[in-house]
Amino acid sequence: METIFQSIEILSKEKGIDPQIVLDAVKDAMLIAARKHYRTNEDYVADMDPKTGAIQLYAVKKAVEAVTDPVHEMTMGEARRIDPAVEVGAEVRIQKNTDALGRISAQTAKQVIFQKVREAERETVFQEYSGRTGELVNCTIKRVEGPDYILDLGKTEAKLPKKEQSRLESYSAGDRVRCVIRLVDKSSKGPGVLVSRAAPELVMRLFEQEVPEIYDGTVAIKNCAREAGERTKIAVQSRDRDVDSVGACVGMKGMRVQSIIRELRGEKIDIIEFSDDPVVFATHALSPAKVSRISIVDPIEKHMEVIVDDSQLSLAIGKKGQNVRLAAKLLGWKIDIKSEEEKRQEVESAMAALVGPGAPVSVLIDYGLAENLVEKLVESGVGTIEKLGGMTPEQLEEIQGIEPTMVQRIQEAVNAYYSQFEEPAPATETAETEVLEAQPAPAVEEIPEEPSEPAPEAAAPQFGTIEDAGSPTHNPEGAEPEGTQEEDRVE
Repeated sequence: METIFQSIEILSKEKGIDPQIVLDAVKDAMLIAARKHYRTNEDYVADMDPKTGAIQLYAVKKAVEAVTDPVHEMTMGEARRIDPAVEVGAEVRIQKNTDALGRISAQTAKQVIFQKVREAERETVFQEYSGRTGELVNCTIKRVEGPDYILDLGKTEAKLPKKEQSRLESYSAGDRVRCVIRLVDKSSKGPGVLVSRAAPELVMRLFEQEVPEIYDGTVAIKNCAREAGERTKIAVQSRDRDVDSVGACVGMKGMRVQSIIRELRGEKIDIIEFSDDPVVFATHALSPAKVSRISIVDPIEKHMEVIVDDSQLSLAIGKKGQNVRLAAKLLGWKIDIKSEEEKRQEVESAMAALVGPGAPVSVLIDYGLAENLVEKLVESGVGTIEKLGGMTPEQLEEIQGIEPTMVQRIQEAVNAYYSQFEEPAPATETAETEVLEAQPAPAVEEIPEEPSEPAPEAAAPQFGTIEDAGSPTHNPEGAEPEGTQEEDRVE
């Protein structure tokens, strides 16, 4: 029996479960084996002898005066032969021989013990790891099962499935890896702990280890969006105005973030400053693209529209839409990205819808266009004169049944239609223009230039009253002004 006790003790330590659970499992196995061997409906109970340590099997019956159920009852005479002090209604235990159970019953008991131990082990693992979801743990690759890895956590095994792996990583048995606990399942057949290398929590835990400001709470991680093996966007915010949140995460010469990139096998990481304003946050989240403007479409449904320059559209969308997809995950908003040209066309279409459909093409019949041509234009989808006027001759010739000679007639009819909206020139302006054109231009006589006279010597200063100075046109000493002489000469 000491060997049985030692086996129970060793098994309980190995599996990390209570020895009493293993002992109860052995008792249950004995009961199941006894029922299968004796093939009766009697009530059985297994108990351990405290002196010898042997597990004894008993059948339990009730002592009664008159037996109505022989399987569960016995007479008082039979009961007093086993226990002289028995009373009416008391339970009597009848010992059964366990040596007669045989090999099949022993095999059944073994299976029951293993099942009970596995259930107890699974319950222990669940209680230990259920509260550690999202925690970073160090694991060792134990074995490879197809595309999945089985990892050793020390006390139990964990599973790293294919969908929780990064496409940049591959491992072999014995490699040490760091993972986050993703899920703890108590009902699964295999390992109950599911770990991940593709979860955003892995990047967050790595930043907490590498950046002291995040560990002590000076810098807070607000959100993280990740596509494993491709790119990660993480939003951080500083609680101290003197601490730069992005600079603290990057580190001196990028040492801190480079350490995390090496752990993730070269995955790109964008560190973004968080803002409570969704417009500012979206501008940061869409980096490295430069945003022209952002408009909130629906604040309740969290829908926004981002306008970027035509040259920045592909950069804002990213490879296969990766940049805008990660930004939308990071913000929790639906983001529509449009270029300036797309937005302009959208506005023009909306304005055209507000203006109205326009004049029908059938109006051109009054301006000399044949009815068969009008029918061909309508069949091809050209229903308004405005749409017809915006088409080039090449586009008109592409319409089935329209020849180059017909294009000329269409253009003449359109021009005749629009000519009615042109304003004629005012009659008074036309008359004045004709009178001005009819009057001959006046003859201009050339005036010979006089030889230049030498500059007079500087005159002595003269003093006098205001009356002596005369008017600005005053000519002293009776000299005639030059202008008068020239006029006489012209005459």
